[in-house]
Order: sequence, then structure tokens, then C-alpha cells
Amino acid sequence: MHFNRRDKEDEFLLNLYKKLLYPRMVEDKMLKLLRQGRIGKWFSGIGQEAIAVGSTMAMQPEEYILPMHRNLGVFTSRNIPLKKLMAQWQGKLTGFTKGRDRSFHFGTQDYRIIGMISHLGPQMALADGIALADLLANRQHATLVYTGEGATSEGDFHEAINVAAVWSLPVIFLIENNGYGLSTPKAEQYRCKNLVDKAVGYGIEGRQIDGNNILEVYDTINQLAMEIRKDPRPVLVECMTFRMRGHEEASGTKYVPQELFDEWEKKDPLNNYEAYLIEQGILTTDTITDIKIQFKKDIEVAVEEAFEEPEPIADAIQEETDMYFPYQPEVIQPGKSFTEKRYLDAISDALDLAMEKYPNLVLMGQDIADYGGAFKITDGLMVKFGKNRVRNTPICESAIVGAGLGLSINGYKAVVEMQFADFVSVGFNQIVNNLAKTHYRWGEKADVVVRMPTGAGTGAGPFHSQSNEAWFTKTPGLKIVYPAFPEDAKGLLLAAIADPNPVIYFEHKYLYRSLTAQVPDGYYTAEIGKAVTITKGNQFTIITYGLGVHWALEHLNNHFEQKATLVDLRTLQPWDQETVKEAVKATGRVLLLHEDTLTNGFGAEISAWIGEHLFHYLDAPVMRCASLDTAIPMSKVLEDDFLAKARLAETIDKLLKY
Repeated sequence: MHFNRRDKEDEFLLNLYKKLLYPRMVEDKMLKLLRQGRIGKWFSGIGQEAIAVGSTMAMQPEEYILPMHRNLGVFTSRNIPLKKLMAQWQGKLTGFTKGRDRSFHFGTQDYRIIGMISHLGPQMALADGIALADLLANRQHATLVYTGEGATSEGDFHEAINVAAVWSLPVIFLIENNGYGLSTPKAEQYRCKNLVDKAVGYGIEGRQIDGNNILEVYDTINQLAMEIRKDPRPVLVECMTFRMRGHEEASGTKYVPQELFDEWEKKDPLNNYEAYLIEQGILTTDTITDIKIQFKKDIEVAVEEAFEEPEPIADAIQEETDMYFPYQPEVIQPGKSFTEKRYLDAISDALDLAMEKYPNLVLMGQDIADYGGAFKITDGLMVKFGKNRVRNTPICESAIVGAGLGLSINGYKAVVEMQFADFVSVGFNQIVNNLAKTHYRWGEKADVVVRMPTGAGTGAGPFHSQSNEAWFTKTPGLKIVYPAFPEDAKGLLLAAIADPNPVIYFEHKYLYRSLTAQVPDGYYTAEIGKAVTITKGNQFTIITYGLGVHWALEHLNNHFEQKATLVDLRTLQPWDQETVKEAVKATGRVLLLHEDTLTNGFGAEISAWIGEHLFHYLDAPVMRCASLDTAIPMSKVLEDDFLAKARLAETIDKLLKY
């Protein structure tokens, strides 16, 4: 292994050695604790430390790094106290996640480190958003994100690099190619000779380096970071290395040929660098002994102190509360002037006002800039606010939702438009596992709104008409709103953008141009979590939302003899239990109506809650009216029969006759 010190001072080279040695000694301690049964799991990075340490030392302290679970050297090189790390690994209350997550599945703004989740790849899109925020704020920063060779097969890898290339984002995508994804060798992971060759496909620069040579790693990342701070662009770096332990200790290494261990043992990053420093007269055996004695003492103290840290105390209320970033919204009442607007125009108005109010708000979506979006909701916003803030995206829902979270992490707000709510399935993981869980896991907000053009009625068929709100209503950490009227569409969207928590905002496509009403002018908000009672009657209660509200109103207008209390939920998470309770008490008969399919639709949750809490007020079973348990057909005849509206009258008759 050839080392080139260039113009580095002895003191710097010695410090680099200490940074390299320390995580190796921590890992040695972890393996001993594992054998003693004092810890339960460990992902070893032994043999790969030069990548984590060298690259971290090349980044500025205020720049974000997004590592993987073998990158202990990132955390130690940024001087996170071992006691704190150990508390995290042991699930202690004083860990970064308070016992809620394991390993390096956490982030810390104090050290500008954003950890991974177990689904390999999503952190790469977060790096895009973080880098975009730096660009928008005119900060000359670089962002460093790691991935493994196995995760390069994930769609997230492709999406994140492609977005960074198209947007010229200053991101270093670093691949740790250690030869194996758990037990699967690289020959079964990809066909190309070198992963760095993928760079040309994205039109970006690629570098392949010796990941075990700490000076080569440092110099390469340092040079690239300096360049892209001034000339923003992404770079792909492939670091060749080897995993000397199992995927995690329980998996063992029997699947790896012994000759590979023999070959790579000679390339050990610590031993080779240590020998080089001795040769240069910077280290002596006595110095090495002194350093190791001090490190061993420090490690022993930190580990034992961490074991003494308190365990979490189970508190269900606190656990539920911590799913969300603390936020007390101020409901801003509408003014007294009104303008007639379509449902679609009310949404456009809200986006316009929010962009004025929040200079750090970024809109992202397919075709939303010059074209104005598939439904023309963002028409004109790019001209007014510029392409930096109203951004066309490649067709990559996962990367854009992830970039939204990255923007939030780095001080921005994001509104992401799904061209159709159906397409959110491609970004599902980022929503339910990243947006929804981030605050619960490590206390960071996820200030992202995902706009969801939803619903049937336009003959658009199985992939453009789904009502998929129930995919998200069961996911803690998300807020779900679903306005039925233009006034609410504006007020709830403004409230959603103001809220620092992730909000999934459903807007019904059928209502865009078919529904017009008087909408308050200016900025105001509607309360998320608050239902409205539209009509009051004593015979029965209809609880619904979205297009279901208009079906119910049409039915009641055609059946004056039926006196119903009609509740528009407006928000599905959190939903207004008090208003529902009062409506049920007032009539004793309840119909739950929604456009979504019957089985496991959101009405089932409300039905169960009413049965559990309000049974003694009921004069009849709670009944549900929903769409058929099929995919949504295109033909108008079939679609009309599919929708809940087709069974509304008969269901009401059944309820009243019970």
C-alpha cells in the first residue's frame, strides 16, 4: 500500500492515526462484550475504518454526513462521546433515540450526522434535499452520503443520483464496496465490472479508490468537496474494501473463501498506516503503547458508565405524543371579504400565499413549473417565485419525498405533489418509514406536505382513481387531511404547510373544476383535527369526508323527509372524536360513508370506536356504505356501480328501518 503524505504536517498524520485506531479499539471492546453476552448485536466495520475516518475528516464540521451502520468512524471522528453512543446501542434513555431504535438508526443535528434506516438506499435522497437547501441558502457546502455495493441495486440509488445530476447538487455519493451484501457476493449483485462505471450513465464524474488507504480516501474526498463547494455537482466515489467480519456477528463468515481473508488481511488499513508512520518517524512502538493504554482506559470508563445509564420508562401517553413534533397551531380566522373560486383555484391560492409567507418553502413535482402541473394548480407560480422554489422533478417519487425530508432537516419546508395519488406507492417507503418515524426516533421534524390528487368520477381507471387514504391513516406520525369544499381546501392546505409535521393532503380531482363556492380572501387556516357539522337532524347521522360529503348532501336534498346530522370529518388523522360523539348521541343511528373500498376502509376504524365507546347510545348497528372491494374500473357504467354512491339510498333505508 502506497501512502503519499503530500504537504501534511506530522501532527495531522498522527491525529489521523488516532482517529483510525480509536474505532478499531471500540469495536474490539464490542466484540468482547458480545461474547460475554452483555450486548446482543453488533455490525462490525473492522477493516473498513479508513473510509469512514478519512472521508469524515475531509468534510467541514457544519457539513452533513449520512453514514451506514458500519461507519463507526464517522461518529467517533466527529467526537460524539462514546458514552452517548454506547447508551444508544444499549437502548438506554440517554441514547439518541431513547431506546426506540438501534445501532446507527438516528440523526443528530449537533454533529450534522443523519443515520440510515434499515431499508438500504433512502438516505441518499435525503442527501439531495440537504444539498438543495445549501444551494438555495447560498451556502458553499458539500454533503457526503454512504451506501453499500448491494444497495446500488435499489431504485433509491438510481433516483437519488439522477436527481442530483439533473439539479447539479453538491453531493458525494460514496459506495463502500466490501464484496458482499450479507452472504451474496458482488458477482451476484451486479454485472458491470466496476460500480463507478455507473457514473457515466448519469453524466457525472466517478472515482474508484483504495478504500483501505486512509490518505487516498482523505485526499480524494477533500479535493472533491473543495471543488463542489464552489462548482456544485454530484460525484460518485467507489471505495474498494473488504468486510473482515460477518454482516452482523451472528451470521458468521463461512460463506467467504479463506483466500479472500488472507488477501485483505495484508491490506488492513490500520496496520499499514501504522507501519507507514513508524517508517516516517512519526510513531514509535512506545507512542503506540501509550495511545492504546489511554484509549483502552477511556473506552472502559465510557462503556461501564453507559451500562449504568437509566433504562427507558414505559409511558404510553409520552410515546404517542412523541410521534409528532411539538406544535401548537394558531388558527387564523378568515377575513370578511370573499371571492368565488373553484376547488382547484382555492388550492392554488393557498400555495401562492404560503410561498409568500414562507421564503424557505419549496414546491416539487412532475411538470409543476412551466407547465403548471397536470391539473394546472401551480400554473404561474414558477414565474412568480422562480424555478429554484417551484421545481420540476424527474419521475422519481421516492427520491422527491426523501429530498423533501432532506430539505426539512436543513431548514426548509417542502410541498411535494404526486401527479396522481395512485403514484404515491412508488414513494411509500419514504413516507411511512422516514417521514412518519423521524420525530419519534430522534426528535427531528419532518416539515413536508404531500399533495395527493385523488378519487374517482372521471373514468380514469385502476391507476388514476384510487382512494388510498387508508394506506396512511394507520401509520402513526402522519397527519391526514381531506377537504370537501374550496374554503376548507385552502384553509387546511395553509394549516398543513404551517405544521412542521408530515401531512398527507388529499384533494379530490372530480371536485377541481366541478365545485365552486365563496372562499375567504387572504391568509387563514382551518384547524387540523376538527370536523364540521354541516346539517343537524334527529333521525340518523352520516359521517363522511371528501366526495362523500357531496353524495350525502345530494341525497338529503332529494329526500327532505329524512332528517340527518351530517358530519364532514375533514381530517382523518387526528380525527375529531368529540364531534363524532355528539352526533352519535344526538341520533342513535350512524352511517359511515366513504369513497374508498369497504374492507379496511377508514370507516371501519370509526365504526369500531363507536361500538367500543358509544354502544349504549345506539339504536341500530353502525352501518357502512363504501365502494366495492374491487379495483376501480374505467367504464362509466362500471365505475358508477363501483362507487359507494350507488348503494347510499338503500343503506340509509336499511338503517332507518332497523
